[in-house]
This record gives sequence, structure tokens and C-alpha cells, in this order.
Amino acid sequence: MNLAMAAIGDLLASGQHRLDRVGIENARREARLLLAAALDRSWGDLVGREEQPVAPETAARFEDFVRRRSRHEPVSRILGRREFWSLDFGLSAATLDPRADSETLIEAVLETVADRDAPLSILDLGCGTGCLLLALLSELPNAKGIGVDLAPLAVATASANAARLGLERRARFRIADWDSGLAGRFDIVVSNPPYIPAAEIATLAPEVVLHDPHLALDGGPDGLAAHRRLARIIPRRLAAGGIAVVEHGDEQGPAAQAIYEAGGLTLRKWRADLGGHWRCLVMARKAAKKTVGKAGATV
Repeated sequence: MNLAMAAIGDLLASGQHRLDRVGIENARREARLLLAAALDRSWGDLVGREEQPVAPETAARFEDFVRRRSRHEPVSRILGRREFWSLDFGLSAATLDPRADSETLIEAVLETVADRDAPLSILDLGCGTGCLLLALLSELPNAKGIGVDLAPLAVATASANAARLGLERRARFRIADWDSGLAGRFDIVVSNPPYIPAAEIATLAPEVVLHDPHLALDGGPDGLAAHRRLARIIPRRLAAGGIAVVEHGDEQGPAAQAIYEAGGLTLRKWRADLGGHWRCLVMARKAAKKTVGKAGATV
């Protein structure tokens, strides 16, 4: 194609054809998203403007976007951002690409919290982009929280997202191996830990295998290694009366529940995602067992 003479309709048709050829689903929609980004417009602005010429440098930028997408780089990675809970999050090589399924955790917390104006404390274990903590802070105006991640670049990305969203005064992020170096208990603990069985990672879509950090995917041989660690951590970080909401993989719910109950938590409910799959556990600390004194009085 002669980029010096390209119009919006020409570029869309060319991009769709190239993406179709390599098996990209919804190729027309994705080509439109990429062209809108190259033009720095919303994709609705392209409707009815198929004959409008495009500057050569903009057309070249779109061609680069299409080339990257044809190699199965996700659109969100190409654009460097992803919408989550109607908020805009920047991505980096050290962060997962936030999925809509994980919005189930936000819904589970919000429907469990009795008073959204309370001065709640939140801990996000394995924060990545910070999407879980920051989405909750956007809904809980008097809450504060801390997010931890083992990857320094993830912590930098989450901190930048907090500043972009105007939440930096209520959110802190730090590099840590889970709760290492933390003190105190929290009203809400959330986590989307790695839960893909190691042997299955290579079978995932190339958009995931090639572009999501394996540190955030690899859940060990059975996918439950991180849950076993969290089952030891969360009971000592969760305040009395608080809730923990943890994401798990398809069909992992019963096994994950058993792990957390053995660690001192009790299931309050399961929460399904939009696809109808059980996606997260909502848990609380088990009530302390009462003992009976020699005279039969409860102690």
C-alpha cells in the first residue's frame, strides 16, 4: 500500500485482511482500535470517514501496530494500557494484563462491605498494575491501602497508575516477597496469585505465553503453590471481622478452599465471573475456639 495516499477505509481494509490471515478474532474491530489509537481518536470517530486521508507518519504507525498484532501481541500491550473497572491502567512487561474476570473480586468486596464510607485498610498481595487496590480505593473514598509485588517494575507501574488516577495519597506500593516486612492487620486482603499449573503455561494462547510475565502465571506443578503460601499469610494479616478475596483458576475452587480452611480461614461464599465460572473465594478468619474451665464455665 502507498502510505502517502492512504485513506482511513484503505487502512482498515488492509489491517483487517492481515489480521484475518493470521487467525486474529474480531479482526475488523481490532484494526479499528489500532487505527483509532494511531490517529489519537476514539474508534467511533472513524465511522463515516472512510475517505479521509491519513498522514504518512500516522499510516506508518498503524502499519507497525498491525505488524505487532499479527505476531499475537495483545492490543493492550501495543497501546500500553488496559481498562479495568472503567479505569485506565498502564501496563509493563512485569505486570499481567488485567482481565475482566478479575473485576469479580471488586464486586465481591463491594457487596460484602457494610459501610463503603468507613476508613478501611486494604492489602493487595501480588499487586501487578495495582488494578485491584486502586479500583477498590476508587469505590471506597475513606479507605487506604498497600500493594506488594516481587517485581520492581510492577511496583513502579502500580505507583504510576496510582498517580495517574489521583489515588497516590491513599495507596502505597512496595517491593516484597508477599508480606515480608509488613506489620499489622488489614480489613480487606485481596490477591490474584499465579495459579496456572506450570506444565500448562505453554498451551495457553500466544498472547499470554509470549507477553504475560511467567512469574505472575506459574502456580507450580498443580497451580496451587501460591495458595498454600497465602493460606499461611492471610490469617496473620486479616483483621477480626475482615474479609479476604482471592482469585483461583477454573475448577480449583474446592482444592483452594480446603487449603485456606486448613490455614485458619473459613469460606463465606464463592463468587462466579461473567462466564459462570467460580472465580474467587470470599473468606474470613475462623472464630477462636472457646475452652471450658474446670468448673464448667466458658473461658
